[in-house]
Amino acid sequence: MTGSDASPSFRLAYVPGVTPSKWVRIWHERLPDVPLSLVPASPDEIYELLRAGDVDAGFVRLPVDQDDLSAIPLYTETTVVVVPKDHIVAAVEQISPGDLDDDIVLHPLDDALDWEKLPGRPALERPATTADAVELVAAGIGVVLVPQSLARLHHRKDLTYRTVTDTPESRVALAWPEDRTTDLVEDFIGIVRGRTVNSTRGRAPAPAADQQKSKSGAKSTPRKGDAGGGAGGGARRKPAAGKAGGRTAGKNPRGGGGAKGGPKGGAKRGKPRRNG
Repeated sequence: MTGSDASPSFRLAYVPGVTPSKWVRIWHERLPDVPLSLVPASPDEIYELLRAGDVDAGFVRLPVDQDDLSAIPLYTETTVVVVPKDHIVAAVEQISPGDLDDDIVLHPLDDALDWEKLPGRPALERPATTADAVELVAAGIGVVLVPQSLARLHHRKDLTYRTVTDTPESRVALAWPEDRTTDLVEDFIGIVRGRTVNSTRGRAPAPAADQQKSKSGAKSTPRKGDAGGGAGGGARRKPAAGKAGGRTAGKNPRGGGGAKGGPKGGAKRGKPRRNG
């Protein structure tokens, strides 16, 4: 892959419930000159956008059964049941599927969970979307099981949700066309995987060059100091300076001058020692 394969901007799609703001913020910090545009899409639309090249990558829910797409699983969501606030399960923190045996459990056509057998009693019709199912729950028609992010997305003051154990869970992944793994896609993969800007898979030629220059500068400074009196060179010359000073001090008494007195001062100190 080369830089010429990369788009001048990055287009990122995401399905309902996914919040890409954390990764988008890191993108703007690392690649401020490359605009990133967000494209909301339904679970079905996002694959059409990826195949048509209308987006560079997208956050989807697994499974991704398309052979022409690559995907990296990112995290798994907790499954919850959305119920009216006065429902009996609202009194506890979590329930099991068997606790819904007497409830009508709605099964929207865009369900993000892969059920072998849905708990509770089936509704006469399947709602078209999760949003429609939540509206029916508010109307007292039944309850619906969804990933926690969708329960938050469709939050209503008259509804609440509780964790359901031993149920299928939704996994969120980053997907992109396998034949269009551009440099910008690689950059975004590095961000969602938590790579640092200096990672071997990241693109950071400028910082690497700056570090090399910094290292070269650090090496040249001591050499300059050795020749012209830098901190390292001064420390090494001090013993030599002291020896030179000692030779000069030895000559000064014989030459008739010194910083602490001439020959006269020296005679007064020396005579008592010779007499002793």
